[in-house]
Amino acid sequence: MRLKSMKRRRRQAQIPDELIMSRSKRKVSPCQQDSQGSETQMLSGPSLPEDILWHIHSLLPMQDAAQAACACHAFLKSWRCHPNLTFDIKTFGLNVDAHEDHIASEFCIKVDHIMKNRSDVGVKTLDICMPCGRKAKYFRYLNSWLQIAVKPGIEKLSLLLPMEAKYEFPYSLLSNGSGDSIRYLRLADCSFCPTAELGPFRRLTKLYLSSVRITEEGLGCFLSNSLALQRLEIYNCITLVSLKIPCTLQQLGYLEVSGCSRLKLIDSKASTLSVFRYCGCSKIQLSIETLQVKNLSLAFPNAVYYTRVKLPFSMPNLEIVTIYSCSEVSTPVLPSKFLHLRHLIIDLAGFGLSAAYDYLSLVSFLGACPSLETFVLKVKEERMKHISIFADPSDLRKMKRQYHQNLKNVKFLGFISAKSMVELACHVVENIKSLECLTLEAGQSDISCSTPGNKLGRCTLVPRNVLVEARRAILAIRTYIVPKVPSTVKLHIVEPCSCHAGEF
Repeated sequence: MRLKSMKRRRRQAQIPDELIMSRSKRKVSPCQQDSQGSETQMLSGPSLPEDILWHIHSLLPMQDAAQAACACHAFLKSWRCHPNLTFDIKTFGLNVDAHEDHIASEFCIKVDHIMKNRSDVGVKTLDICMPCGRKAKYFRYLNSWLQIAVKPGIEKLSLLLPMEAKYEFPYSLLSNGSGDSIRYLRLADCSFCPTAELGPFRRLTKLYLSSVRITEEGLGCFLSNSLALQRLEIYNCITLVSLKIPCTLQQLGYLEVSGCSRLKLIDSKASTLSVFRYCGCSKIQLSIETLQVKNLSLAFPNAVYYTRVKLPFSMPNLEIVTIYSCSEVSTPVLPSKFLHLRHLIIDLAGFGLSAAYDYLSLVSFLGACPSLETFVLKVKEERMKHISIFADPSDLRKMKRQYHQNLKNVKFLGFISAKSMVELACHVVENIKSLECLTLEAGQSDISCSTPGNKLGRCTLVPRNVLVEARRAILAIRTYIVPKVPSTVKLHIVEPCSCHAGEF
């Protein structure tokens, strides 16, 4: 009788069994059996004021909140108005190997059960990651959930849909007063068509758009109504041709744009922007009207050349620069300087580098950074195209002496036996008197045996030609560079791991 009474009370409280049972390691529900194997009673809970109990319950993750409501009568009511809702495959313990329509159907049934049995107390956080189903019937469910949850008081909304989902986010929901409370908005794989009438979003500080179909006009309307915005990230929004940041965004400090293949222009008039990151297949027109940018990351062909030639004047206060490039032309010698640059990372994916690229030309970049403290050059060449130091061991070139008072740490990752790279390393050890630590690392596997989470127990395979070149690189280091390293410099030479001993 006691167990039947417990089950009846659970049904009345609408606690979803699927949440309680989703932890696969549990063979029985905590409502059915205690650690001694005997029947349990519904606990009455501690004698605390109801508002305190509800607050404690609201801090629990959703699975834990459901289990607490099952075990403790004091949490039954608060379960139905739990403010933080996260719905994904992991939450419900769904079988990821099942057919995608079955997964999507099960997901929608479970979420629908929870949403339709909620109390009228508003949701603060709604995080939905829908599984792979793309049929229109699943999105009808989604519309009803958003109608229930997106109301005044909501602070965080994250909606991640299956790739290429044909769903248009009902932006009108944000005009019912919820725009006054929302602080975080994340949309992925949907259409978003805001208009000038939408908003304002007085508290929105973070906006993330990924694979969202949106026009520059629609995004412009949204940004113009988001004056508190501090962080904007846009990924793979292929409908965007230009991105214009209005001057009214006086709190925007972080802007990241990546994978927007049709984008031709980024025009930012936000005077407070301090971090800017861009990644694309081609160079675009940048117009960043602020001198406050201190942290820059660029990834496109010839990005090193572009940074050295164009940015000393438009971004003179840079302190941290990270550059990724798959093809480059040699860096020119120019009088302009980055007076405040302290950390420089250059990552060259060598498959696009021509044999004519001169690594020694990077001395021009180093000479333009009198405040530089760390310099990292990372190179990945599957087939070394440059003239090897062993093919042309004639006199090494020497560049004009440079005086660095702050450069203390230099790393060459993916060192090769290219003569121009050996010349660059020799320039560093012979001319940078402030140098304290030099790391020379030959080609390595992408995942080493010491990488956390590597279950292979060894490094991943490396092409034989890469390992052969790594051996040549180590020989070049010991022959041409080590004898020139001052005794005051800590030298670290990293050879290929012993895991690769049998791969030659």
